[in-house]
Amino acid sequence: MSLFSTRARNGSQVNKPYYCVVFNFGPAYAGDAISFIRELRDKDRRRFEEEERERERMAEMKCVGVVGAGQMGSGIAQLAATNGLEVWLMDADRDALTRATAAISSSVKRFVSKGLISKEAGDDAMRRLHLTSDIQDLSSADIIVEAIVESEDIKKKLFKDLDGLAKSSAILASNTSSISITRLASATKRPSQVIGMHFMNPPPIMKLVEIIRSADTSEETFIATKSLAERFGKTTVCSQDYAGFVVNRILMPMINEAFYTLYTGVATKEDIDNGMKHGTNHPMGPLELADLIGLDVCLSVMKVLHQGLGDIKYAPCPLLVQYVDAGRLGRKRGMGVYDYRKATQKPSPRL
Repeated sequence: MSLFSTRARNGSQVNKPYYCVVFNFGPAYAGDAISFIRELRDKDRRRFEEEERERERMAEMKCVGVVGAGQMGSGIAQLAATNGLEVWLMDADRDALTRATAAISSSVKRFVSKGLISKEAGDDAMRRLHLTSDIQDLSSADIIVEAIVESEDIKKKLFKDLDGLAKSSAILASNTSSISITRLASATKRPSQVIGMHFMNPPPIMKLVEIIRSADTSEETFIATKSLAERFGKTTVCSQDYAGFVVNRILMPMINEAFYTLYTGVATKEDIDNGMKHGTNHPMGPLELADLIGLDVCLSVMKVLHQGLGDIKYAPCPLLVQYVDAGRLGRKRGMGVYDYRKATQKPSPRL
């Protein structure tokens, strides 16, 4: 038995050694086996060194651009700022930027009050946060994360614009929860540097980032994006570019089925949510979660699943469609499956 090990550029040993068991089949076979193992060793060493270079590159990242100052965009901006990066948060709506600033400031103060970060770190994070309505201000960013409305046409137009202004080395990432990264990348001249970086809601708290590779995403872009997520303290999972990816491929049909359960009168919304919370140990019921996510987002994802996978089981529940048509989008509008308004007026029982 021969032991082959690999060492990185800095002299540290790669985690997995290679063992070559050479059976008594003659010298020719033994030589082939040893050559094969050496090839594997060299390939693993190259990959390890490549990952090291990308980690070093991510450590050198100084600026993150975020497009969209909604709940997800502001949360991603907060994450980047509290982890030592300069952040440009861009939104054409100045009122959205004002709301985002207040939300980020309030969230950072809560983190400080709970002892999760120091007051100095919180103050530094706010100083690193820059707000703009001019997309050109993103030109210095090392990575730009898009977190706008869940519309493929709108996102593709944005990616085309970003491709024209971002520096050549910049990564363009989408926070989409379901739209094809390959199709978004097709709007650019740098498809190898386009990737999905799907944060969970709310980004500063939820531990997961789902990373989605397009048909053309390079290994370097994947490693760099994964390293950035890990720098944010996140756990990552990698998905291939299929409708809904991993999380929403499983989560949204459950939420949709909860709407069907309410729609067909099987149980009240409270009993549906309590059944899942206390029966399956979910921290929130599916209807409560839908209100938190946004019913418009849930509907959009179900449409993508239905169209992309072509199965009737992904057809959006008519009640979900009706709520969105009525403007009942969840917590962000004060009204969804549940009523979050302070007023005592009750909605129509049909809704």
